[in-house]
Amino acid sequence: MKRKRKERVKTAEFDCMIVGGGIAGLQAAIQIGRYGHSALVADMGSGRSVLCRSYHNVLGWPDGISGSELRRLGRIQAERTGIRFVKDEIVGAERRGDLFVLRGRDGAYEAKTVLLATGIMDRFPDLPGLVPCLGKTVYVCPDCDGHEIRNRKTIVMGSGDVGASMALTLAERTDELLYVNHERKPIAAELSGRLREKGIVVLAEPIREVLEEDDGSFQGIRLASGGDIWADRGFIAFGGNEVRSSLAEQLGAERHENGHIMTDARTKMTTVPNLWAAGDIGVHSEQVTIAMGEGSQAAIWIHKTLNRMSKQPASIGV
Repeated sequence: MKRKRKERVKTAEFDCMIVGGGIAGLQAAIQIGRYGHSALVADMGSGRSVLCRSYHNVLGWPDGISGSELRRLGRIQAERTGIRFVKDEIVGAERRGDLFVLRGRDGAYEAKTVLLATGIMDRFPDLPGLVPCLGKTVYVCPDCDGHEIRNRKTIVMGSGDVGASMALTLAERTDELLYVNHERKPIAAELSGRLREKGIVVLAEPIREVLEEDDGSFQGIRLASGGDIWADRGFIAFGGNEVRSSLAEQLGAERHENGHIMTDARTKMTTVPNLWAAGDIGVHSEQVTIAMGEGSQAAIWIHKTLNRMSKQPASIGV
């Protein structure tokens, strides 16, 4: 059997290079393609949105839609406007004159402008049964999915202060909360006191596996000691999430101490001219609808800049 050859894109100059094919990157690609600019999206098909089994708070999808389905539809929509895609991990970036040169594991690419939409990745232990429940009955974001646990027995699976803070945030949604401190890290005295005041039980014991039905419905957890705890919903909060902003650092863009990229509120341009960032790597609440908006916002200003470049070849800030 012949092995299928990987798609390769030789070094070529694009109007825009989009690094990351998640929600922000795809929304930007659709907008840029509709303007008629050439663009290449480099994506590895991984990331936070791939793991989410169902977004419940997106306009037009009252019964929810998975991240994978949103990405599938978004790619089709972008390709119809002429946007190209390549499966590659971009590991290096530099500025050469008026062009950006990006180096992937399978190719090199040149572009007049770059949008970084590489997102973040949540840290969580490799527990059997957890991933099939993510975004469906086990959640990450209290703003997105706190609504889903109203008056339901809920287990917060987390670590130290991070998990404790999540449990306290969720206390306004349900009175039936259990916090399992899986990594058994210390909890600050002030947080411990507030947990007691709220009547939230804390169990410092590792989890062996997540109990789930075939359809991805969370049923509870099995502890390392062998005991089972049943519940309707789950939340994870382990901290130490990976902010994928190393390319911005290589290009000299200013970042916050936590690694998130600083951008102009109006244009989403970074502190480096003609380099934009959108989605979860920026500084805001991490929601899919905000990522969509920032993708479009960045694309609009990329378009303005490309139009100016066509009249004035020199690099221009917005």
